[in-house]
Amino acid sequence: MKALGQHVIAELYECDPEMINNHELVETIMLEAAEVSGATVVNSTFHQFNPYGVSGCVVISESHFTIHTWPEYGYAAIDVFTCGDLIDNNKALLYMKEKFASKSISVVEMKRGLLNLPVEQIRVKPVGA
Repeated sequence: MKALGQHVIAELYECDPEMINNHELVETIMLEAAEVSGATVVNSTFHQFNPYGVSGCVVISESHFTIHTWPEYGYAAIDVFTCGDLIDNNKALLYMKEKFASKSISVVEMKRGLLNLPVEQIRVKPVGA
């Protein structure tokens, strides 16, 4: 089925808490992951929370990479949304898993902007259902 984009929601568990609480390191790894995937980086912004945690976004020509970390749980929530067929999201996810020293990863992938699908075939799950 043809789609405009691919949205990957990843959860990294048992990450190195010090690594995912380091603002500069998290930004560097996210920028590198975007490059490894073949994406074109446009800009990035990251924020260090007090007492811990980092949130950030890497804007790419093809959409974005985002992250929010909970070092106290060794957990990082990552979204990778890309348009087109040239970006390798799996490469980026494996790179981030390795660099954040995550012991396990959970991934959900969804197609965004489904095309050539008759309206009666589009199934929308109501919020809260």
